[in-house]
Amino acid sequence: MNIKLKLTIVSFLQLFVWGAWLTTLASYGFGFKQWSGAEFGIVFSTLGIGSIIMPPISGIIADKYLNLEKLYGIHHILYGIILLFLPAIDSPSTFFWVLLIGMIFYMPTLSLSNSLSYAILKKFNFNVVKDYPPIRVWGTIGFIVAMWCTNIFSNVSPPFSFGIGIGKAIASVTNMPVECNQFYIASFFAFVLGIFSFTLPKIEPTKDESINKTFSQIFGLDAFKLFKQSKMAMFFVFSMFLGAALQLTNMYGETYIHDFKNVPEYANTFVVKSANIVLSISQISETIFILAIPFFLRRYGIKKVMLFSLIAWVFRFGFFAFGDPTGSLWMIIMSNIVYGLAFDFFNISGSLFVETSTDSKIRSSAQGLFMMMTNGFGAILGSLGSGFLIDTYFTTPAGKDWHNIWLTFAIYALIITVAFAILFKHKHDPKDVEAFNH
Repeated sequence: MNIKLKLTIVSFLQLFVWGAWLTTLASYGFGFKQWSGAEFGIVFSTLGIGSIIMPPISGIIADKYLNLEKLYGIHHILYGIILLFLPAIDSPSTFFWVLLIGMIFYMPTLSLSNSLSYAILKKFNFNVVKDYPPIRVWGTIGFIVAMWCTNIFSNVSPPFSFGIGIGKAIASVTNMPVECNQFYIASFFAFVLGIFSFTLPKIEPTKDESINKTFSQIFGLDAFKLFKQSKMAMFFVFSMFLGAALQLTNMYGETYIHDFKNVPEYANTFVVKSANIVLSISQISETIFILAIPFFLRRYGIKKVMLFSLIAWVFRFGFFAFGDPTGSLWMIIMSNIVYGLAFDFFNISGSLFVETSTDSKIRSSAQGLFMMMTNGFGAILGSLGSGFLIDTYFTTPAGKDWHNIWLTFAIYALIITVAFAILFKHKHDPKDVEAFNH
C-alpha cells in the first residue's frame, strides 16, 4: 500500500476514535447518567490529566526501548480495551478512574501520530512541509465522520431510518442502551488502528540520543525556564486560559443543543435530533480556515492573528447564548463557523510563536509545554471550573440555564481578549512566517 495512503488512514482514524464520543460525552453524563455539573467536570478533566502525565513517559519509551509504530499501536489497542468497560459504569467517580486510564493511553497518541508521520515521510524522502498537511486534514475529516456516525447510530430516534436499525442492532449485541454505542464504535476502530499500525514502516528508537539527555531534558523541564521571560510567561498563561475555553465547547456544545428537546416547539426539529451533525460544521469550518492562516499571518502578524482567535471565541459563545433551533438557527450555525477561526488561528499562530521565539535546543520541549498548558492545565481549569459554576449558579429543577451559561463564557472570553491585547507584547516580523515554513 502507498505510504502516504497508509498515513492518511492513520490520520483519519486517529481523530475518528476520539470524535466518536468526545462531543457527546456531556449528553451521556448529564442526560443519560444524570450526573451533576461538578461530577461531569471531574470526569472531563481526565483529558487534561492524561495530557500532563503520559506524553513524556511515552517519549522515553519511544526513545529508548520500542519502535514508534509499535508503541503507537499498543497505545490504541489498550485505549480500545478501556473503552469497552465504560458503558457498564454508573458511578461518576469510577467512570473518572477508568476514563483516566483510557486517556493516559490515548492522549500521547495525538503527538505520537505527528512524530510517526514526520519520521516515515522523512524516511521515504518526502517533503514534510508539502506532503503532511494533505494527510493531516483527513484527521479533521475523521473527527467529522465520527460525529456523524455517533449521531446516526447512538440516538434513540435519529432522523435516519437505517441508523435506527443499526443502532439498535449494536445495542442488542452488547446488551447496552443505544447511548453506549459511541464507546463501542470508538473501541472497534481503535483496535483497527492499533493493528494497522503494526503494518507501518519501522521507526526504531534513537537510543544514542536519549542516553545523553539529562533528567530535565527527557521530561521537557528545560522549557520551564521560559517562564523567566515575561513575554513567554504571558503567552503560556493565556494559552492555559484559552485551553479552558476550548474545553467548554467540547464539554457542553452537544448537550446545549440536545436540551432544546425540553421545549415543545423545538423538540422535533432536525437540529435537536442531529446535534452532533450540526456541530460538525465546526470541524468543516476548521478545514477551511486553516487554509487562510498564511495570508493572515503575512498581513497582520502573530499577535493580531491570535487576537482574532480570541475575539472569535467571544462570538462563538455569544452566538450560542442567543441561538435557538428555529428563528435564531443562524446564530447556532454562525457559532460553528467562527469556531474554525477561533480554534485554528490561536493554535497555529501560537505554535509559530513558540517556534520562532525559542532556542533550537529546547524548541521541542517548548512546543510540548505549549500543548501541556492548553490541553493539560487549561483543560483541567475549564472542566472543573465550568462544572462548579454550572452547578452553583445555572442549574435549577427546570434544567440548565444555557443562555446565561454561554453568556458567562462569552464574558470570560472577552476579559481574556482585552487582557491579551493590553498585556501581550509582540511586534510583527514577516520573517516569522518564513521561519515557520522552513
